[in-house]
Amino acid sequence: MPSERRADELTAVHVLEFPGGYTRTTGPVIGRFLTELRDRRLVGVRTAAGRVLVPPLEYDPDTGESVTGEYVEVGPAGTVEAWAWVGAPRPGHPLDRPFAWALIRLDGADTTLVHAVDAGNAKAMLPGLRVRPRWRSEPAGHITDIECFLPEVTRMVAPVRAEYRVTPGRALARFLEGVRDGVLLGGRCPRCDKVYVPYRLSCPACGSVIADEVEVADTGTITTFAINNLPDPRAPEVPFVSAYILLDGADTPMIALVAGVPAHEVRQGMRVRAVWVPPEERTASMTNIRWFAPTGEPDDDLSDLGEAPATRPGVPSPVPPAGPPGESSGADGEA
Repeated sequence: MPSERRADELTAVHVLEFPGGYTRTTGPVIGRFLTELRDRRLVGVRTAAGRVLVPPLEYDPDTGESVTGEYVEVGPAGTVEAWAWVGAPRPGHPLDRPFAWALIRLDGADTTLVHAVDAGNAKAMLPGLRVRPRWRSEPAGHITDIECFLPEVTRMVAPVRAEYRVTPGRALARFLEGVRDGVLLGGRCPRCDKVYVPYRLSCPACGSVIADEVEVADTGTITTFAINNLPDPRAPEVPFVSAYILLDGADTPMIALVAGVPAHEVRQGMRVRAVWVPPEERTASMTNIRWFAPTGEPDDDLSDLGEAPATRPGVPSPVPPAGPPGESSGADGEA
């Protein structure tokens, strides 16, 4: 009985090869095309019917008639009509990274040319994509004188960063002192009876001087929100949610991050609580609040929030004012 052997023990490598390469003549039409490639030009040939063939052929594929002797410069840009993605290039491929084989109709041509497109990823490939050739540094009269085609530039990334220093006025400084101590402070207008957070010294509605300092809760209700898909160093993950949160005891919402819940589950009316950094890490900065997270309480009815925000159980009562009436603040926004 014959012994069983593994298949790889009986496998031999065979090679079909012309040592030194197979030499052939090009003929006048293909020769003209390759000569123009060496000079970094792309040409086609016109048929008797007026079509421009690229690559050029000696005979019209539709009629079998000889082409004319008229050569037409085309491109160099063109349009992708169809493509196939190569996720794992082989040693003989033109690129050592994933690329696309594409049918490219060069501008001025009536037929397509097959060549590689270095698009970076498959999502960048689509019919209608505009491309241009990337030439080898030393062309030699071969189709590989074009290393590949590249998509035309349709977008750019421009670094945008502004660095500036903010010096808070007395009102914002007082608010940040409270944040350092784990307390959120607002100011109550004596005429409108509205509580503004962050703390401020004048009412934006009636202009009255605000003397009453009010401690509000670190819980509140999301009034509106946005899902962000661009990275932010302050956010725990992407996508993340930024929301306007109406704190219990306040009449104006403040903006903050929301985390601890999938972005698609955030909703208007959701009850949230501030997540603070440990006391030993706190400074006079809003970074003391990492973000707000759901409390698990039932959602609030937004239509009722504006009537009596300070009546929610657990909302602290006002505390004495921090300074004399009439103080001015250089900045009353969030830090």
